[in-house]
Amino acid sequence: MKASQFFISTLKEAPADAEVVSHRLMMRAGMIKKLGAGIYNYMPMGLRVIRKVEAIVREEMNRAGAVELSMPVVQPAELWQETGRFETMGPELLRIKDRHGRDFVVQPTSEEVITDVMRQDIKSYKQLPKNLYQIQTKFRDERRPRFGLMRGREFIMKDAYSFDRDQAAAKASYQTMAQAYRRIFDRFGLSYRAVTADSGAIGGDLSEEFQVIAATGEDAIVYCPGSDYAANMEKAEALPPQGPRPAPAQAMTRTPTPGKSTCPDVAELLGQPLARTVKSLVLATDELNDYEEVVKTQVWLLLLRGDHDMNEVKLGKLPGLDAGFRFATVDEVEAHFGCKPGYLGPVNLKKPLNIVADRDVAVMSDWTCGANEADFHILGVNWGRDLPEPDLVADIRNVVAGDPSPDGKGVLAIERGIEVGHVFYLGTKYSQAMNATFLDENGKPQFMEMGCYGIGITRLPAAAIEQNHDERGIIWPDAIAPFTVVICPIGMDRSAEVKAAAEKLHEALLADGVDVILDDRGERPGAMFADWELIGVPHRVTIGDRGLKDGQVEYQHRRDSAASKVATDDVFAFLKGKLAA
Repeated sequence: MKASQFFISTLKEAPADAEVVSHRLMMRAGMIKKLGAGIYNYMPMGLRVIRKVEAIVREEMNRAGAVELSMPVVQPAELWQETGRFETMGPELLRIKDRHGRDFVVQPTSEEVITDVMRQDIKSYKQLPKNLYQIQTKFRDERRPRFGLMRGREFIMKDAYSFDRDQAAAKASYQTMAQAYRRIFDRFGLSYRAVTADSGAIGGDLSEEFQVIAATGEDAIVYCPGSDYAANMEKAEALPPQGPRPAPAQAMTRTPTPGKSTCPDVAELLGQPLARTVKSLVLATDELNDYEEVVKTQVWLLLLRGDHDMNEVKLGKLPGLDAGFRFATVDEVEAHFGCKPGYLGPVNLKKPLNIVADRDVAVMSDWTCGANEADFHILGVNWGRDLPEPDLVADIRNVVAGDPSPDGKGVLAIERGIEVGHVFYLGTKYSQAMNATFLDENGKPQFMEMGCYGIGITRLPAAAIEQNHDERGIIWPDAIAPFTVVICPIGMDRSAEVKAAAEKLHEALLADGVDVILDDRGERPGAMFADWELIGVPHRVTIGDRGLKDGQVEYQHRRDSAASKVATDDVFAFLKGKLAA
């Protein structure tokens, strides 16, 4: 490829709305152009990266035995109504009507459609297992699309779906896909972690996320440096403290804390460690009748150490809270505590409620909490002596660095990551809802066991940039760079020798299957180098008259601080060695 034939459109400055590094650099490098909120044109330079990502994914999916198909972007609502997701998925699901007033959705994922395909064609256990995948455009109507391709509304995703006869076979299919994902991400050349995850709205009870490590990542990844343990923050377990609860050593004392309504402020005022304070969070659950009217409300008090944060995913799995919860209203709080939020605690309640204590709080003694009176807190509170034992003790907090690892092999550390892949074991969640059955060996109908597996094709280049960049621009790994090698001839339009040497190397690399571009635009060296450093091509060869007279060209890897001299006759073999490495 010659640069004069290609479409290169670099910018000196990024648009004002580009917030993160990947968004700024993709816009400046001419890889994407914004069409609307969360919707982008994939320009030729960016599309080359996307196609390379797709090629690696396709090769490894095929190698793992998956079969490619393509499902419609616009799907009939009837299928989504069968599973209930048409109503429950929320505004992220874009709902549209055709000219006849019939409901459709713009697909964010395709569990319903693939299950419909399989229930039509799979009749016998002899036809299983099956694994089908697509690389297709998706749409999720994000409330606040941001960060370019990191959180856009329209995007490309690889989604795969496995169908098996029983749970054991389904979990074997899951492991096959989990290993295929590891091969895929290894080939991308990125630093990543596979972490145990919560399945969320997709459903199922076995799940892993694949996270590209990046300081700017939105997700907190919990791992143990001394073992293979890794999980996302939603899933990571906070183990109960070792040893029994200490005996009370203080009398319970009401003390003034004027204007101090948060645990950090109270701890500072009283000269106590923040870990000695307990914060109160008040939730409510509503029981509805057939007409969606509230017939009964239950109020819950959650108690966490002052230096810990609530984990909503863990809460959503507790009995009584697993059907959904909300934060209590001010009126509900005042009815049970006799006080506005800010000074709440479990002592001297006005009305009974359910008390859930985090594991750490359940073994604390002599702790400090709100007095249910404005500008007052209580010191020296103890379970059993000053208030009844909690109704439920559970892990309801986010882990913190230094917590014991759940596998017993050290302590936890936390780093940031960007989710680019997710694998789920679904079980029969969708096959039961859509009556997708097959006949077993005994001629009896059984529900198909399912798994689903996604990779964010267009998100991955953005994640790669967040991990690989410097002040000059992008630094692509070889496997997904738009071009692997760029040849930069100095004064090609003025020197027949430079032109001949550049074209000879270009043709030799092309003939050998190397993805190379020759910059024949006649740009000044500074401008030419700045473009390719911004775009991030990993290998650069510079050819000039002065060097050719000495029988040399210059080679520089995108990560190198300076160029190195290479004999003109050796540069082809030299490059091949670099690419092989």
